[in-house]
Amino acid sequence: MNVAPKKRLGQHFLVDENILGVIGRLAELEPHDVVLEIGPGLGVLTRYLAARVARVYAVELDASLEPHLRDAGENVVLRFGDAVQLDLNALAPDATKLVANLPYNVATPLLVESLDGLPRIDSWCVMVQREVADRLFASPSTKAYGSVSVLVQLVCERTGLHPVSRTVFRPPPNVDSALVAFRRVELPESFDAVKKVVVAAFAHRRKTLPNSLELAGIVSRAHAVQALAAIDRAPTTRAEALAPHEFLALTTALG
Repeated sequence: MNVAPKKRLGQHFLVDENILGVIGRLAELEPHDVVLEIGPGLGVLTRYLAARVARVYAVELDASLEPHLRDAGENVVLRFGDAVQLDLNALAPDATKLVANLPYNVATPLLVESLDGLPRIDSWCVMVQREVADRLFASPSTKAYGSVSVLVQLVCERTGLHPVSRTVFRPPPNVDSALVAFRRVELPESFDAVKKVVVAAFAHRRKTLPNSLELAGIVSRAHAVQALAAIDRAPTTRAEALAPHEFLALTTALG
């Protein structure tokens, strides 16, 4: 059946099955795996996963796609709803891998939330905009480096990156895409506090870090200056100059 993609949902359906082998390799799929898939669309990836792993939890926003997904596999647990709003941890309690062609308009917040919101997920293989893929593991003091770079790198290490042609989607998006794979290394005990500091630090990129933290209401400028001194950084330092491990140290210094 032909389905007209909904522009308001930013739908770009994965239709080229040639990319599935790349996804399987980067995701390192095993028969015992339990996978969470967000945005299954027409079910091309869902069927591929279902044939290779123990269980697939598929979360789709568009309920009109149910006819395309109902026969994806007996081991597929299908749920319709907004993945940003759903309790994914409760929905997929035993999932250990997140493998998905993520909806581009919510890919970044979903990935950030999954770092601590889905503590049992130990590896990710996701299709995202190439710009987002580059941002996840960007180096400090580069244009792509931002809050998501810091948070992802504090928890994970990249295991793979594969550029993806626009032609694997219908309709083709106006941006380049990429598959990016990464695995969990650790989750700092203070991650929630670090997240607040990092988000505040990058909220005002043109300002110094002490000013950004004060504007965000995290700490006073004087306190931030003292914390930077404790990690051997000048008060004129900007957020994009700090490496992920330095943000962890800064959060500790801020108390």
